[in-house]
Amino acid sequence: MPIAEDPEPRPSEGGEPGGTAPSGPDGKDPFADLVLDEEFVQGASVKEQTGRTRMLAAQWRHTPPVDPGGRRSVNDGPAPKKRFARKARPVDPWGNRRPRRSLEWRTPLFVLLAVALVLAALNVDGLRDWYSTRFGDGSAGTATSTPVPTVAPETARPTGAPSAAAEQRPTVDHPWAGSPAEGWPTGITVFEPKEAPGAIGVFTAEEVAEQVELVKEYLAAANLDPAVVAGGRPAAALAMLDAEEQNSAVKALAKPSVETDPTYWFTRFDPAEAIPVDGTVKLQGMITVEGDGEKGVLVHTDFTFVYALRPGPEAAARAASPRPKPTQGGGSGGAGGTAKPVGWTVPAADVAGDTWTARTVVRKVETFRFYDPKRYDVIPKKLNLSSRSEIGNSACDVYDGYLHPQFDQFAAVDGPEPSPSGTASDPYDRSKDLPADDDECGTVTRS
Repeated sequence: MPIAEDPEPRPSEGGEPGGTAPSGPDGKDPFADLVLDEEFVQGASVKEQTGRTRMLAAQWRHTPPVDPGGRRSVNDGPAPKKRFARKARPVDPWGNRRPRRSLEWRTPLFVLLAVALVLAALNVDGLRDWYSTRFGDGSAGTATSTPVPTVAPETARPTGAPSAAAEQRPTVDHPWAGSPAEGWPTGITVFEPKEAPGAIGVFTAEEVAEQVELVKEYLAAANLDPAVVAGGRPAAALAMLDAEEQNSAVKALAKPSVETDPTYWFTRFDPAEAIPVDGTVKLQGMITVEGDGEKGVLVHTDFTFVYALRPGPEAAARAASPRPKPTQGGGSGGAGGTAKPVGWTVPAADVAGDTWTARTVVRKVETFRFYDPKRYDVIPKKLNLSSRSEIGNSACDVYDGYLHPQFDQFAAVDGPEPSPSGTASDPYDRSKDLPADDDECGTVTRS
């Protein structure tokens, strides 16, 4: 690269010691009249390089620049292949590799761990249940991760009671632990007569099918509706009843008594004492259809409903209050039968508080009759029924329109009361008919 040369040395002045006379005919300085204006600078044939240009030129004599790879020409040949698809590390203009930025991965990891610890501390019971469910802790009363087989709807009367499940403590997180009903259906729609009944009496096959669906809608409205089970008014179920039947049910709701018990028609719990865990009801049973001998239709239903409940705000106080003594009566019509009154069992130490739950088992055998409209004065698509029931885990001789389950975490303050007069029975045993007249107040072997 050309470098500007300095002009010839200016001759020394003649008066200087050892000097010579100025050049030129008149002895004047040749640069005396030189004016370095803009026109002179732009017209110069030799340009002075900048300081950076001279610095880079001196440095490149010893260390030639390296192409960083981003600018290539046709004379450079094919680009080298990358090994294992790795990206080439970037370099600076001098060819030196740039240092990699260190990733601060520890900070977000520590934040996530801290959040997980806080959440676990706020839900210790849930963490314990999660661990017990997946790994087990060897103690009785914990839920297991063993899958529960699904039980199909019945098509015939079973030959015996369901097999006993492992002893487990039901909780809010596992309300069906230890219950044979854990694999039962949760809706009435899956139940159908074993065979399509066809035409019966004066009713066509389509009309009989509509009657079966009407009965199923009533069973759902009276026993499965979450609002009704939680103590609400069964308005939808009442609207489906015949006028006379409806009047009887309305009077029972207004003034419940041993003679007019609303649980004859509806399954309800007092929300101050017992609250459904999640609105789910397990049920098992069957539907049969036949003629009534007078050109009408009879729809028979036999269902066992199982309700999972947690204590209400007044459950502890009511358990400590005196309960009616067990007496005869109330077996097949209302809240009697094989029931287990509150306060008769003193539980072990209350280690789980109100997370413990209870189950009430209700078996209802009902017959719905559809009369021949040409022979009887009836309202079409309205229900007339007769009902018998057996209830497990509900207080005896309490006729206030609700069922009253026992919670094991609450013990009677006055100690155990006298044993019930009736014998123990299994509320899940559907192999036997309900007794026609049962006035005993007994105990249940499981719930």
